[in-house]
Amino acid sequence: MVKEEEDLLKRPVYVYDIPPELLETLTLRTDQPATPEETQPTTTTTPAPQDADTASSTSCALCKITNKTVAEQRAHARSDIHNFNLKRKVRGQPPVTEAEFDDLLEGLNESISGSDSSSDDDGESGPTDQLSALLKRNAVLANPDDEPTTTAVAAGWKQGAGKAPIIWFNSPLLPAETSLGVYRALFTKPEQSDASWLDALRTKQLSAQPKGKEPHIFMCMIGGGHFAAMVVSLAPKVAKTGGERSAAILAHKTFHRYTTRRKQGGAQSASDAAKGAAHSAGSSLRRYNEVALTAEIHELLAGWKEWLDSADLLFVRAVGNSNRRTLFGEGAPLRSNDPRIRGFPFSTRRATQSELMRCFVELTRMKTSTLTTTSLSALTTSTTSTTTPAPTKPKPTRLTPAEETAHLHSTQLSALIRRSKVPALLTYLTTHSLSPNYTFTPPNHHSPTLLHLAASSSSPAIVTALLTKARADPTLTTPAQPRPAFELSGDRPTRDAFRVARHDLGEAAWDWEAAGVPAALSKAEAEERGQREREGGEAEERRRREREVARLAEEAERKAAESRRLPGRGGRNLGSTVQMGMGRREEQEAGLTKEARVRLERERRARAAEERIRRIDRVIICDWITYWHDTSTSILPADPVQPGEHQHWTKRNPPSPDTHPATPTPGT
Repeated sequence: MVKEEEDLLKRPVYVYDIPPELLETLTLRTDQPATPEETQPTTTTTPAPQDADTASSTSCALCKITNKTVAEQRAHARSDIHNFNLKRKVRGQPPVTEAEFDDLLEGLNESISGSDSSSDDDGESGPTDQLSALLKRNAVLANPDDEPTTTAVAAGWKQGAGKAPIIWFNSPLLPAETSLGVYRALFTKPEQSDASWLDALRTKQLSAQPKGKEPHIFMCMIGGGHFAAMVVSLAPKVAKTGGERSAAILAHKTFHRYTTRRKQGGAQSASDAAKGAAHSAGSSLRRYNEVALTAEIHELLAGWKEWLDSADLLFVRAVGNSNRRTLFGEGAPLRSNDPRIRGFPFSTRRATQSELMRCFVELTRMKTSTLTTTSLSALTTSTTSTTTPAPTKPKPTRLTPAEETAHLHSTQLSALIRRSKVPALLTYLTTHSLSPNYTFTPPNHHSPTLLHLAASSSSPAIVTALLTKARADPTLTTPAQPRPAFELSGDRPTRDAFRVARHDLGEAAWDWEAAGVPAALSKAEAEERGQREREGGEAEERRRREREVARLAEEAERKAAESRRLPGRGGRNLGSTVQMGMGRREEQEAGLTKEARVRLERERRARAAEERIRRIDRVIICDWITYWHDTSTSILPADPVQPGEHQHWTKRNPPSPDTHPATPTPGT
């Protein structure tokens, strides 16, 4: 008996060709689960604590990996497995090891590798695309190997409403606590009644089919520009030697076109409907490919119309409005209200021929379960008990009216101090009757008082107003800030404001030594010192400029001497001369302040204007010399001038220096 049980489950049981002895003994399981969805814990699990002796700065507590050097640790932090485990931790899932991660990537590559008959090849995906695709695979796919699945489906039961996609059967020929399951999608609606499950299963056997009829089903998937369709016969092909059975594919075809926006997702038509039509080259190509893909699919399905009309079932996966319009829209051979249409009752991958074959095997192979309802309940209970409840967020505490008022005063005063609004600050303190030693709420550990904040903000005007007008205490400190306000000053003007206030208020006003303020300094002395520093700075700037100009002049002379000594270097074009002049000007302006550059440019313009005036004077003098030289033989007027008359000089009748001492304008 045991050997007979082992022989029945030695090979996968084909739904449409169940051994007769097993089929006659099948009975419907009475405790059908409500929904066989995968159990996903809703709470995050607490990772196992790492041993303190083995943890170090070069180890990863998340991936349980110890690196030898810091460089290896940094490389691991940028690796795909570390990022993948971070994502799994956020989702409340345990981390995976390197071996498990490699297996997942290998399975992903097999799922997206495409088929040999695809009409277009897909480009290689980078590590980021592979990681993103791997993270999207949340469902546990069935085992595609030839060995029967024992717990892949049964381990996913959970209590809840809805119909289970798998119908379970028992048989006395099977081992104890072993059940066989068939997908509900293989039955029609009239057959899905408790009284006719076994009868419907018997009528689906190939031995019960009339001769001459070849039952077959149609399967297709579309998504992301990928389309795959297949018509497969339910009667398998049997090898002549060994009796091995394989699927008999009547027709198959796959298409792929670039219709999905890379790294953004979604079809181009969906993006146009949401954001308006784009006018880029890529968007135009994607629109064209969408239309071409739709036309190719319609043409293919129209050629398969006879197979579609005679198919027992139509398994279709089309997610999204655009994909459903392609298959069920106007002009498409398929109709969405066809009672034969089914969806795939499990997770699927990219639309390829190999994926369709995997789905066909998954649909037509009976599932094997060795878990009972009691063991499943215990497993679910243990899984739930090992999870740690999510930490509850602390409720925000409500502030009292006094605390809200203190918060408002602190916000307003800090804004006035940072913007150096002296009159507004003094008015605010007077209007709201606030002390000049007001402490901020919530406490500011670095600048607890107004004077601390003014000193740290380098605002000498606010410091002077608080000390001399509001009479703030410069010796005030707090446990969180033991230093007085003077020690927080960021520049000399702020420190001088404290010293000037010490001079104006006098030594008896405060304990200036405890406040850390140096000797008193009058305002006139501070201004005089500032003036001396400014003058010294300007003198130093002038000397620096003179040294820079002298250095540039010496360098120019040295370059000119070198160019004269080198043979064959004479002669430069206009462009090189202008470029050298611009380079010399940039060298002269290097290191100058804005005011110095303005003065230097003004001097250049003045010298240029003077040079233009000198050139104009030289041209005028040369013109007159040439003119008198050319007309020295005929300088007398054509007609004698009568007394009281004015002589009109012309170019042919120029004036004489003896008769007209004034110098006429050239060209008259």
